[in-house]
Amino acid sequence: MSFESSARKVFVLKSELPPLWTLQELGSLDPETTWVWAGPTVAARVSAQFRYAQTTPGDPLPDRVATLIVVGGGTIIDQAKLRARDSGRSIRLIAIPSIWGSGAEASPIVVLDHEGAKDIRIHSKYLPDGRAIWPELAASIPPARAREACGDCWAHALEGFLSPLAGDDLRQELSDVMRSMLALPLANDPRWFEVGARACAGQARSSVGLVHGLAHALESPLRAAQPSAGWHHAKLCSLFLYPVMQWNRTISDSWSQKLADYQLDEAAIMAVARELFNPQTYNGIVPILAEHWRSVLLNPCTRTNSTLVRPSALDYFRQTFP
Repeated sequence: MSFESSARKVFVLKSELPPLWTLQELGSLDPETTWVWAGPTVAARVSAQFRYAQTTPGDPLPDRVATLIVVGGGTIIDQAKLRARDSGRSIRLIAIPSIWGSGAEASPIVVLDHEGAKDIRIHSKYLPDGRAIWPELAASIPPARAREACGDCWAHALEGFLSPLAGDDLRQELSDVMRSMLALPLANDPRWFEVGARACAGQARSSVGLVHGLAHALESPLRAAQPSAGWHHAKLCSLFLYPVMQWNRTISDSWSQKLADYQLDEAAIMAVARELFNPQTYNGIVPILAEHWRSVLLNPCTRTNSTLVRPSALDYFRQTFP
């Protein structure tokens, strides 16, 4: 059974995702009107797979282009959303993620880096017209990066589920996604492409919380303070998932109650969060977290956390985690 057909049997959700194309279908488009954008890590494979003109993201698109296929991570997919949707032209956009986590191929959200801050734009026009899963790309992802991308998926699903803006139907959908995620390894596995898309599409209908507030507020300061550490969004979400969820469940009984209401295994979910956590790395960035705590509090994602985040919460996050 192909991954595509098995995924359709596993997930029965009400969230509207872009139609799923096969690579064969994408390969049969008009070569005169189809262009490809590809991230640098996959450019060679994309050239071998598709016969269309391939260009660097950001290059002008000729007037004849009717379809843009974008292959890469969340940043390049978001750039393609802006180019296709804000161009004043009718350009069909098909997104193929080269790594799971961001879910950009399945959401109407664009996240841009602007002068060290995150510029988040949400509009239905930014939802791609289609998406595809290229399972073989999973094997090229470095193991540590794949693991961090799994953490990004978990942050989307869990924060979207717990969000005060989520309704019963959405919580049921995301609980189904998390049960499927519990069965997957935190490693290179192409099944993460689909659960990552489902998790992001779900949280786009509610919101995220403090995990994302921390990631958005601290990414730029951490890159400046520790340029060789390789800080990026998924790495931060993976790192903060455990301490934030521990804090949420300490502050409010409703955290555990929501999981119980939807038959989610709290102990298993916390075990995943703990497995993603690196105490040595976390303890090494606490001074930077404390320095930028006000920015964390003011971040829009923090304001929709499942429990209210007060200034005094910093005392909890300053502690040394074993």
